[in-house]
Amino acid sequence: MFLKSTLAVAILLAGTALAASQTVIVTPEQETVVREYVRTNPVVVDRPSNFELVVGAIIPDIFKPGELAENTLEGRYQYVVMDGRTVLIEPETRRVVHILD
Repeated sequence: MFLKSTLAVAILLAGTALAASQTVIVTPEQETVVREYVRTNPVVVDRPSNFELVVGAIIPDIFKPGELAENTLEGRYQYVVMDGRTVLIEPETRRVVHILD
């Protein structure tokens, strides 16, 4: 019984951690800073026809994202501009964590 409870808690926590890593909360002030940084350091890429740009998607390896300055957000993120939108990427997984319209 203890093992089942422990396993259930572990699965629940793993799911929560995965969901938390998929999105990043960006305040309006942070958006302004990110937009200004990206405007002066653009990394524009063309979206492949078979790629859906959504939070949680994995950016293809063919893209070489830019690195946001360390003081831009509370974490280390990369970015590209795709379809006119700034896409924040988690470097370790290449997962889209936030899209600025």
